[in-house]
Amino acid sequence: MSVVNGKFIFCEGKEKSYDRALINRILDGILGVTIVPSGGKFNFSGFIDGYLDSRSNINHQNYIIFRDRDFDQEPSSNISLIRLGKYYLTHRACVENYFLDADLIDSYWQEKYQEKQDNPSSKWGHGNSPGVEVISQWIELAARNLAEYQAVRWSLGNLSQNVAGRSQIKTTWTKGSGELPSSLVLDDCRTEAVQLITQFREAVDDIKPEKFEENLDKYQEQFSQEEFWRQKQYLIWFHGKDIQKQMQKQKPQYISLSHFFAWAISNFEINQHPDLMELQGMIEQL
Repeated sequence: MSVVNGKFIFCEGKEKSYDRALINRILDGILGVTIVPSGGKFNFSGFIDGYLDSRSNINHQNYIIFRDRDFDQEPSSNISLIRLGKYYLTHRACVENYFLDADLIDSYWQEKYQEKQDNPSSKWGHGNSPGVEVISQWIELAARNLAEYQAVRWSLGNLSQNVAGRSQIKTTWTKGSGELPSSLVLDDCRTEAVQLITQFREAVDDIKPEKFEENLDKYQEQFSQEEFWRQKQYLIWFHGKDIQKQMQKQKPQYISLSHFFAWAISNFEINQHPDLMELQGMIEQL
């Protein structure tokens, strides 16, 4: 069977997700790339394995797996993709974080307001933009109100970074289904199984409330630093979906950020984000 020479990039979500739309922007004319939306994060690996197994003629060197970082890894000090096993993760917490920009929101708001002036039948009912400074305060206030919740989420994420602790116990000590052990004798199999269980229990037993409290103190301290807020690091650390939700709760009379995000996909500057440019370069080199 001949090998398919096309390029593949796996991402989270469905066909109409922000993830897929973002990658479309990143491709920017790169031909021969198939985007494969792969559903939610927790089913990601299984979907991709199944996809590749069912298409055994795909060159396995010609694909990239890209997803949100979430709380799985802390962001690096330099702005770059985060490597986690076979995955490449966003530098910011998730795709939505890239659109939380006061200048971008202001541009959208002004554009929609101008459309209303040009077409009085437009349903736009939010008036003109309150300005970049007010929008910046809107974003920051939402983040400040989320700080403790984000500290808790990071503390839990830190605990869960132990792979065995956040996954189900393995059902085999071989590489997987279809790879049989060297001995099928019951006692040998029992011995191997007990070792798996012991390893799993050791990992789970390490997840203690005391460790959670230690993590929580650390993240609370970090998120209370003046530098953290002055440098707007919350746009990297805090989850964009959480910030979006809090912003809408605080100012329900303001614009719909969901509608704004749909516009932002086509209008934000990718070249302002080194990690996304890095991903673009990796796709070109496939």
